[in-house]
Amino acid sequence: MNIEVNLVNSFTVNGKGGNPAGVVLNANQLSNSQKLKIAQSVGYSETAFVSSDEEADYEVSFFTTTGEVDFCGHATLATFSTMYQKGILTAGSYVQRTKAGMLPVIIEPSGKVVMEQQLPQKVNCFSYQEISNILGLESNILASTKLPIEVISTGLPDAIIPVPNGYLDVIEPNDELIADFCKKHKVVGFHAFELCELESKLTASCRNFAPLFGISEESATGSSSGALACYLTEHLALGRDFVFEQGRAMNCTSIITASVESENSKIISVKVGGFASNIGTVVIPV
Repeated sequence: MNIEVNLVNSFTVNGKGGNPAGVVLNANQLSNSQKLKIAQSVGYSETAFVSSDEEADYEVSFFTTTGEVDFCGHATLATFSTMYQKGILTAGSYVQRTKAGMLPVIIEPSGKVVMEQQLPQKVNCFSYQEISNILGLESNILASTKLPIEVISTGLPDAIIPVPNGYLDVIEPNDELIADFCKKHKVVGFHAFELCELESKLTASCRNFAPLFGISEESATGSSSGALACYLTEHLALGRDFVFEQGRAMNCTSIITASVESENSKIISVKVGGFASNIGTVVIPV
């Protein structure tokens, strides 16, 4: 059996940059072992598999090269953008069933895909000392942000790590140390960010490291962007709409938008959006 995989860059800027994902449509007949084999053959950080569902519009499962994960933001964007570009879907509202729950997705007339994420869960927090050695930055440098290091999940638990302006590109990640730490503390990855100047159109620049799942560094991470938006909503008064840049250190700049709605100081909605561009297809035998 030959399976066609759509290759898509998510969170692109005018068709450039972004984070690649694989998308397999009509995946009802595929077993988990076949999905993993396909994801490994594609070699991207995630590949999404779309199946029919009796309640939701679609069931979508996500596989890295090492196994299944509950949710993936950039692969969700790739999935719904692909179906829109192929004429399978029109602009409108849809619901996907994922292992992270039933999550609404909106396709805007411009082709931008906006996904609703789980409401934030604060899972853990770490000291500057615990993280500094792993990132190769002195603990007093991290402490100078006066912002906490917290694990937040809007679908996947990520450690949100503030660094002072000018230090983001200095980070030289140690894959082994990060993977060991994440495995020990049940964290998917590290999401480091530095705030941009107030006059900038960007809220923050980000880097994401998830070597435990075979991802040394990722150029756009949707789930982490939702978590970061919730973090900033709690700790800083920056409004409800955010624009994040990611992938700069990889020469693959991506733009991710996020919005957070609150009611009585409680977050009631988290959305992450962006554009995607199809970059081709491959056929993989299973």
